[in-house]
Amino acid sequence: MKLATAPIRPLVSLGVGLAMGATALMGAPEAAAAAPPEGAYWHSRSLMTLTHPWRFGSRSDPYALVQRRVSESWQAPDGRTWFGFRELGALPKSAADKKAWQRDGSPSKWSESIDGKTVKLSATPAKGSMNPVRGQNQFFLGGQNLTYDEVQRLPADPGTLKDWLRRAGQVGRVPSDALDGWVAGTLPELLHALPVTKEVRTAAYQALLTMPDVRTDGVAKDAMGRSGAVVLIERKAEGTKSKSTSRTRLIVDTGRMVLLSRAQKALDDGKQVPGKDSSETLVEVGWTNTPPAVPALP
Repeated sequence: MKLATAPIRPLVSLGVGLAMGATALMGAPEAAAAAPPEGAYWHSRSLMTLTHPWRFGSRSDPYALVQRRVSESWQAPDGRTWFGFRELGALPKSAADKKAWQRDGSPSKWSESIDGKTVKLSATPAKGSMNPVRGQNQFFLGGQNLTYDEVQRLPADPGTLKDWLRRAGQVGRVPSDALDGWVAGTLPELLHALPVTKEVRTAAYQALLTMPDVRTDGVAKDAMGRSGAVVLIERKAEGTKSKSTSRTRLIVDTGRMVLLSRAQKALDDGKQVPGKDSSETLVEVGWTNTPPAVPALP
């Protein structure tokens, strides 16, 4: 599998040296040197479950399927990036779906939905793949490509970090009425996707809690039984006939300040839209010396 070429950094006045400029905004001197990496690669491994948008079986006895996949990323300090992916197989979504699937003969492969749409689904895990990202030699955040040094110097103050992202969004031509939602959607990436300092992760978490339509909701456990703080993000969009809402539920380890899980769903007039939900568990986040490889089965 060939991956897409890495995104190109916009040629804007606050592009090159943006992270260093943000540090200057804090009134603090720029760091003499970035913190050295604690391993050969910044690594994340995630397990994702997505509800397939179509139904299977028969019209009189339909059932829903979920697709499961594992993905991993490795980023060297020089910005080189590798991405691994593996389908883990499709399964009935719920206990009721499992009974309908059994009445359908318990198939292990699906080539057509009940509406006649062509699909290629299997209950058997695939072989998987691992490839370098072509042209990637920097880190990507908020529409900007950053060096490792710039990543290390991102603002560790919640207000300054939020301002940095707002300006990056404006440079990237994010519409003004969508900017708050864009910032709220970008801040969680700092909790797992980039080798920022723990202080920056803490600032990202604190900044997220100040955004509109974001609130905390106590403590919960993720699919692996790990406890963390729950953060809910709700974004509303007015339609011509109805209101649509997207909801994101994060569980954050506030000790390490890393993202444990993320679940998303879409609603229309308060009702969940079928096939528009997913859940992701971040199994591993941090430095590693283990080289890139095809993702292993869970």
